[in-house]
Amino acid sequence: MHSYDEPVYLISVVASMLDIHPQTLRQYEREGLVEPSRTQGRMRLYSQRDIDRMKLILRLTRQMGVNLAGVDIILQLKEQIEKMQSEIEILKSELSKVNRNGSVHTSKALVKTSAYDIIIFEE
Repeated sequence: MHSYDEPVYLISVVASMLDIHPQTLRQYEREGLVEPSRTQGRMRLYSQRDIDRMKLILRLTRQMGVNLAGVDIILQLKEQIEKMQSEIEILKSELSKVNRNGSVHTSKALVKTSAYDIIIFEE
């Protein structure tokens, strides 16, 4: 079994799986919506992550009527949300460690914006 991010599917296979023309996949690549890996011979190889992303693109365009410019914005916002959620989890973990060590009283909140500032608010 291949990993989620391993590029293993040729364009013809992906087009068949998604029931779309290979030219549609090329257009998505030109628009910057998907970036398949390339072999030494410049053949496109898609991962399962790429396929899932294209399924989302197809859902947005076919079922919701979103144009490709709108899809691009939606995908960018989705990526930003995922990054922020990841950062929140890291910050929660750091805050939990700080509270366990007794460095910050539980009545205070710790806010960390990236690697720049640590701000402590008192109630």
